[in-house]
Amino acid sequence: MSDPVTVCAERLAAGDPDRFAAVMALPGRARAPLFAVYAANLELARAPWAAREPMVAEIRLQWWIDALGALAAAGTEPRHEIGPALLNIAPEALELLVEMGEVRRTDCWSDPFEDAGRLRDYLDATSGALTLAAARALGLSGHEAALRAAGAAAGLAAWLVALPELTARGRLCLAGARPEDLAGLASEALVALDAAEVGLKTAPEAARFATLAHWQARRILHHAAKAPERIAAGELRGSEFRRRLSLLQARARL
Repeated sequence: MSDPVTVCAERLAAGDPDRFAAVMALPGRARAPLFAVYAANLELARAPWAAREPMVAEIRLQWWIDALGALAAAGTEPRHEIGPALLNIAPEALELLVEMGEVRRTDCWSDPFEDAGRLRDYLDATSGALTLAAARALGLSGHEAALRAAGAAAGLAAWLVALPELTARGRLCLAGARPEDLAGLASEALVALDAAEVGLKTAPEAARFATLAHWQARRILHHAAKAPERIAAGELRGSEFRRRLSLLQARARL
């Protein structure tokens, strides 16, 4: 890997180790674009939490929105250590990252999602868009609906895992949600994930590479649907051994 890509990999290993592990499980030819896309996603996800004052956090997020937009439109390299690694990313993937940044303005504020529909829209425009951006960075065209659906389902799984901390920090919560409501969301996401996987079954390998980062989603959603009390208890992820084993199993199915 080139030095800029190594920087992306190191940042991902420290800040998003599950996606780092997923990329490392892929063939070498897929790693550089995915490390770059996922490192940019990490910066977008971190920006809203960089300051207690929402307006200050939004300024940092706006910097990334502007930088990625300028790169997509005019090839202007972001003045950041991961900037060089983004230069070879397809403009369509960069535009999706800009879309994600715009939606992540929500993360800067403490307003909860008013209803499940708002949460679904958020997950589609963040996690769903990220999965699509990963596929586009790998050169895959088409399959937008299935890729977004798979990403959104995985995003719900990640949101459920993070919910105890989000609740403690008063951000990105679902207003009035009861355990049975969360279980229902998890069940719906499992159905959506099944349909997405059927839609991607005959897609090129890039689709499977772009969705390997979801390798824990099905198990997490299953636990949340069957035992929603595990959500508040922070018991959805399972052991490190179980996670690593499930990644090996997912990689073997590619």
